[in-house]
Amino acid sequence: MKLSITKEEKALITSELSKHNLAFQQIYNGDRADRQPVHTVYGGANLFDSAIVTKLREKAVSSLTTYAPNFCVLGRVLKLEGWEHLPQNIEAIETLKNRLDLLSETERKKETHWLAYTVYNKLVAKLDQEPLEDFRIDFEDGFGNRSDQEEDETAVRAAKEVAKGMKNGSLPPYIGIRIKPFSEDLKERGIRTLDIFISTLCSETGGQLPDNFVVMLPKVTIAAQVEAMVQLFELLEKANNIEPNQLKMEMMVETTQSIMAEDGKNPLLKFIRASKGRLIACHFGTYDYTASCNITAKYQTMDHPVCDFAHHVTKVALSHTGIWLSDGATNVMPVGPHRGEQLTFAELKENTEIVHRAWKMGYDHVRHSLWNGFYQGWDLHPAQFIARYAAVYAFFLESYSDAALRLKNFVEKAARATLTTDIFDDAATGQGLLNYFLKGLNSGAISEEEAMATGLTLDEIRSRSFLAILEGRRGK
Repeated sequence: MKLSITKEEKALITSELSKHNLAFQQIYNGDRADRQPVHTVYGGANLFDSAIVTKLREKAVSSLTTYAPNFCVLGRVLKLEGWEHLPQNIEAIETLKNRLDLLSETERKKETHWLAYTVYNKLVAKLDQEPLEDFRIDFEDGFGNRSDQEEDETAVRAAKEVAKGMKNGSLPPYIGIRIKPFSEDLKERGIRTLDIFISTLCSETGGQLPDNFVVMLPKVTIAAQVEAMVQLFELLEKANNIEPNQLKMEMMVETTQSIMAEDGKNPLLKFIRASKGRLIACHFGTYDYTASCNITAKYQTMDHPVCDFAHHVTKVALSHTGIWLSDGATNVMPVGPHRGEQLTFAELKENTEIVHRAWKMGYDHVRHSLWNGFYQGWDLHPAQFIARYAAVYAFFLESYSDAALRLKNFVEKAARATLTTDIFDDAATGQGLLNYFLKGLNSGAISEEEAMATGLTLDEIRSRSFLAILEGRRGK
């Protein structure tokens, strides 16, 4: 075989190209391998205590048992696939449940009612085992404008409650605080609260932080605010015997200036670089962002087109950088207006209708986020957990069989283009199918056994790279 260029000439080209390829990979080094929570719950710092998981679990379970005591009710409310065929009579529901309970998972998936039944059971188990994945002790909007003395005292008390939760193992898997922004009028307050909280916490724990602890900086508009946070972290670590680079931050994308700066460019990657590796996530602030776009209150919703634009710009700017992205919250709470034990039939009916409407709205918003590739979002009330987890589970479960078959066929044919039923898959599809199983496993919607039905091993799936899977199989 005749070649036109020499080894030396090729080496010059490839050597120069390697420099640029490796520099590119330093910036776009792929998604993080660790688990990303599917939600973050924000609660006022004045209300936080070490038993937060138990308290929110009880409220979420109470909401579910009151307003959706069985899978047929929830399936009809959320219009899960096959909802038109779900019975309403109590005896018929019980008979159906008993029959489905006796079927194997394979047999159950052939049933019209399978999705509602499965989502409901996964939801019940989730609320029992891990109702709360991530919590922010909020000193910003959820705390409001209070006196300096009250905020100081709250920061001390909240830090002591975190230390107590660390000691008795009652904290959620992920936790952090949101301070006030580093704007000109609030920067002093934000810095002081963080200092008090971290200093008190470390005094109680000997310099130890909770697992997966993070500090949220809201309303970021310029890189200097991120740089200031890094400087503050360095001082706090030194003063409190914290290991260097242990303090991590996340930021809010909730102003138009964080989407487009004065030079007409998106500044988010600049913010990431300013953090010196400490910034790990960006969260979208639906209501501040829509307000900054002059959207009136009635139309400030997660699925407004201005939010979609910000989502897409953020995703394009930060894809493959390892930065987690989170959507915002639904501000309509699934809470009935009538309280007490002696409610009339009309009051009970109105409560139920209001909760069901709010659940459906929250469910649709979460589905919209998932469709846009945002696999984490905010919840503001434990009754929202029902819509959150139901949406996540339904999103992955309803397309499981199709995705498993397509990926299995694709891998078996060594990623050559395939036609599975009426779907054409080419090389780019392999990574998309792999992403589906990665996110499904992460959320708990898909089990390890179900993921392995693709013919891949768990190690292959967790490699997060379809190309790496193919290269590994070629080498065997």
